[in-house]
Amino acid sequence: MNARVTLPEQTFGGYIFDLDGTLVDSMPTHYKAWRWALQKNGAPHEVFLWDEFLSHGGMAAPDIVADLNRTYGLHMEPHTVAAQKRERYDYLLETETLPVIPETIGLVHRLRAEGIPYSIGTGSVMAGASATLRAAGIADLFSVIVTPDDVPPGRGKPQPDIFLLAAERMGVAPAECVVFEDAEPGIRAAQAAGMAYVRVY
Repeated sequence: MNARVTLPEQTFGGYIFDLDGTLVDSMPTHYKAWRWALQKNGAPHEVFLWDEFLSHGGMAAPDIVADLNRTYGLHMEPHTVAAQKRERYDYLLETETLPVIPETIGLVHRLRAEGIPYSIGTGSVMAGASATLRAAGIADLFSVIVTPDDVPPGRGKPQPDIFLLAAERMGVAPAECVVFEDAEPGIRAAQAAGMAYVRVY
C-alpha cells in the first residue's frame, strides 16, 4: 500500500491533526451514516455521493446539511439530520473496527515520546470524535481535542477557529504549527490560521 502522507523533515512547535481520514480511516463508515440519514430525511439519491461527501470533509455536520439545502433546494432541519447521522455512526461502530492510518499515528507516538505538543482539531463533535478514537483504540493518545462544540456556531472549518484554539491550548503560536488534513475545508482553515499544512490522501 502506498504511503498516505509524506512527513515533513522540518520540526514544528506544535502539530494539529484532523481526525477522520487523517488519523483514522473512518470515512467509509461516516459515508454510510450520512447516506442513511439523508435518505431518511427525503434527500434524493444523487445528493451527497462519494465525491461530494469528500469535498465537505472536516465541516461540522449541521453546516453540511445547510450547504446541501442551499445546493439542492432542500429543507432538511440541519441539527435533526446531524443528530440522526451521529446516532447511525455510533450504531455502525458497534460492529465495525476502524483502522488507524499508520504514518500519522506513528508520528503521534514519536511526538509523545519527545514531548512535542500535538492535538486534534476535528469537524466531528466531541461525542463522535470520542467514539471514533475508542473504536480505533487510540483514545489514550490525545489530551487536547478541539471540536465544533468549542467554537461559535458557523465557525468550524473552513474557518480557522478550531485550529487557532488547538494552538492556544497547546501553548504554541499559530505560525509555529503544522496541520495534517485530508480535506479541502480543513486545508483552507489551516491557511486561514496562518499555519503550514500537510495533505493526507
